[in-house]
Amino acid sequence: MKPVIVVHGGAGRIFKEREEGCRAGVVRAALRGYSVLKQGGSAIDAVEEAVRSMEDDPHFNAGCGSVLNEKGEVEMDAIIMDGKNLDSGAVSAVKCIANPIKLARLVMEKTKHMLLTDHGAHLFAKAMGIPEIPGEKLITERSRERWKKNLEPDSNPEEFQKDLGTVGAVAIDSEGNVACATSTGGLSNKLIGRVGDTACIGSGGYADNHSGATSTTGHGESIMKVVLARLILYHMEQGMSPEVAADTALDYMKTRVGGLGGVIVVNKAGEWAARFSTKQMSWATVKDDNLHYGIYAGEKHIKSVDEALASEREGL
Repeated sequence: MKPVIVVHGGAGRIFKEREEGCRAGVVRAALRGYSVLKQGGSAIDAVEEAVRSMEDDPHFNAGCGSVLNEKGEVEMDAIIMDGKNLDSGAVSAVKCIANPIKLARLVMEKTKHMLLTDHGAHLFAKAMGIPEIPGEKLITERSRERWKKNLEPDSNPEEFQKDLGTVGAVAIDSEGNVACATSTGGLSNKLIGRVGDTACIGSGGYADNHSGATSTTGHGESIMKVVLARLILYHMEQGMSPEVAADTALDYMKTRVGGLGGVIVVNKAGEWAARFSTKQMSWATVKDDNLHYGIYAGEKHIKSVDEALASEREGL
C-alpha cells in the first residue's frame, strides 16, 4: 500500500493576512507526517506528528494559539484513533500542556480508558511526566484580543466562531492501517468546561481499517448532533467514494441542523478527499510523492515533495 496523509487546519473564515501562514502550516504538517510514513512509520505516528506540528503553530486554534474561554483561559480537546483495532484516546478541557494530542495518545496506550477530562487529565499528564507549562505560554495576542472583543456588551461571539482553526490529520500506512487525530482550543468565549466534538469518538474523528479514517472541523455542537466522522465512514461502507461520502454528510449536517464544517478523509484503498461547506478550509495532502494543498473551494496547488521540502528549507 502506498502511504497517504491528509491534514486540515480548520474550516471557517481565514482572514487574508493569515492565509499564507495557514497554507505554510498545513504543508509543513503534511510533509512531517509523510516523512514518518516514508520511513516505514505507522499511520498513528504520522497523524500524531502532523497534529503536533500544527499545535505548535500559533496560526491554528490548537495548542499554542488556542482561543480563550469566558474566563480568558485556554482549555483544549484532542482525540487520536487507530483503525487497526479501534483503540482510541482523548482528552478534554486540558490546560497548561503544549501538545494535547500527545496526552491523548498516552490515554490510548497507557490506560484502560478512552477519555480523560480536566483535573483527571492533568493528574495523568503529571504521572506520565508531561511538562506543565504556564497557561500564558499558549495564549497569543490575537486570541486575547478576540476574547476582549467578545466581552464587549454589543459583541457577537458567533461572528468570531467562523474563524475556527481546529487541526486534524488522517493517514494510511504501507501496511494498510489507517489512523486519525484531531486537536482544538474549541470556541472563543465558551463556557468553562465546554467540550465540543473533537474529543468525542465518531464526531471529531474516527478510524477503521475496514473503511477508512476521517477528521472533522467546524461547529462542534452540529458535528456532534450528526456524529459526522462516523457518518462519513458509514457512507463509504455503502460504496461511496471519500469525496461523495464527505459531501453527502456535510450536506446532511447543513440541511438537518444548519451546521457548517469541513472534513478530511482517506479510505482503505488510499483514495482521499478534503471537503468543506464553510468559506474556506486550509488543507494539504501527500500521495505518490506529490503534495496537494489549498484553502478555497476548487483551489488546488500541486508540487513534488522534493520541491516542497526545498522551499521549506529556504523558509518559503
